[in-house]
Amino acid sequence: MANAASGMAVHDDCKLKFLELKAKRTYRFIVYKIEEKQKQVIVEKLGEPAQSYEDFTASLPADECRYAVYDFDFVTEENVQKSRIFFIAWSPDTSRVRSKMIYASSKDRFKRELDGIQVELQATDPTEMDLDVIKSRAS
Repeated sequence: MANAASGMAVHDDCKLKFLELKAKRTYRFIVYKIEEKQKQVIVEKLGEPAQSYEDFTASLPADECRYAVYDFDFVTEENVQKSRIFFIAWSPDTSRVRSKMIYASSKDRFKRELDGIQVELQATDPTEMDLDVIKSRAS
């Protein structure tokens, strides 16, 4: 268990599942949640490789903060198949202030645990992380 600056531990499963996504492409996305009572970041949901970006965004709660990792596949203008691993800090305006503070203070430390993040995105509402934003940040 790694210890975050805010006192949040990172469950080993968080890193293991991320490594599987990165190396084996076992998952399309991972949604992480901070368990405030246990003071640790845990894996909340794993997205199967066939799941879409819409499935991913639907798995984020409308009024609660989450961290997420999304493996985005795309084709470049040169017709080359590529992939980018996105780290998304989801902090909706409607979430509790305390929750936003905990997620904000733990983010950098947690992100460092996940070696291989290529693009970071901060989103407070769905429009800040829609597919067009992801596409523009990927290239």
